[in-house]
Amino acid sequence: MTAEQAPVGGLGNSNDTVRRHNLAVLLRLVHHAGGVSRSQLTRQTGLNRSTIAALVAELVERELVRETDPDSRNQVGRPSPVVVPGSRPLAITINPEIDAITVGIVGLGGTVLRRVRQPVATVPSAAEAVSISAAMIDALRAEFELDHRAVGVGVAVPGLVRAHDSLVRLAPHLGWVDEPLTAMLEEATGFSVAAANDARLGTRAESIFGAGRGLSDMVYLNGGASGIGGGAIVNGSPLRGVSGYAGEFGHTLVNSAGTPCHCGAIGCLETEVRRSSLLKAVGLVDADADALESALAEGYPNNTAPRVLAEVDRQLDTLAITLRNTVNTLNPQLIVLGGFLGSLYAVDPQRLDRAVAAKSLPSSRDGVRIARAELGSNLLLIGAAELAFEGILNDPSSFS
Repeated sequence: MTAEQAPVGGLGNSNDTVRRHNLAVLLRLVHHAGGVSRSQLTRQTGLNRSTIAALVAELVERELVRETDPDSRNQVGRPSPVVVPGSRPLAITINPEIDAITVGIVGLGGTVLRRVRQPVATVPSAAEAVSISAAMIDALRAEFELDHRAVGVGVAVPGLVRAHDSLVRLAPHLGWVDEPLTAMLEEATGFSVAAANDARLGTRAESIFGAGRGLSDMVYLNGGASGIGGGAIVNGSPLRGVSGYAGEFGHTLVNSAGTPCHCGAIGCLETEVRRSSLLKAVGLVDADADALESALAEGYPNNTAPRVLAEVDRQLDTLAITLRNTVNTLNPQLIVLGGFLGSLYAVDPQRLDRAVAAKSLPSSRDGVRIARAELGSNLLLIGAAELAFEGILNDPSSFS
């Protein structure tokens, strides 16, 4: 049950417990929506106006929200003040990859305030990633410490992260095995740290703030330098698995005569659909998502670049096999493609749509849409920030 669905005022036996719960419900609603009028909060929670006013006043005093004047145009009667996320609390985010480490500063409401990418010459060890990240955070502190307060660090890891203790069990492309990354970062930075798989955090971000907002069933696939991962929202809840590893779409079989994968299988999606192959086709050694997409779009149409045309078509047709299996197995409302998969889809969306439709069960594919991630390069930062914000979202009174 989500905070929005929880019975407001129904937890605990004391007034303080009820107050804390109701504060959490209101703050989560404002955080997810980016702004909610007092009258909407009254309708959504079932609380009376005076209680809402008192709760909002406490959140304002704690600088977790602020009130703004509403747009009074085309409204009858006195408009209700709008409650928006406050600017004081911040989350620090880290995304280690094989070619770079990205650190972000994110505010409530999924607002990315700063994004810094530090390229690395070699694949970083866990200790090196911690050292680089800590130095990047120190450099950003002076910029934000005066007017803001960081509530913690969220880490988006391209690998398997054990749910109950955030131990990185395996990040194969990084070469990490059983690394206590969160403990190392806490010692290096002094902040509380939580970590999770990057694609699952992308799923969370897109379901709250992006293309999947308001949907009960969606699947997200992310393509990055370290491979392909994914996650799913099923009946409104994240699909986790017993240890938190569900959603490894990158290791679905797409070519039984394909390339051996680090997982021990042959022909996994992430060995057959690769960012590095697309870069090679367009003649680039490295590029961000926007540059790669521009290069693909320039070389694809009208068969002006046969090598690009052939590689894009091959990868789209291969991706369609995994999406077909996803449609038949999970029957989602929406499949969201992020990272280089979003760029690949943007080059020829009709080809992928046709291939998935042709190979899926008709009953399962009815109503299923494929879309690009809406949050772009900020996706993993926003997802990782949710880990850091979880403490104050669950108990706003802990932020003083």
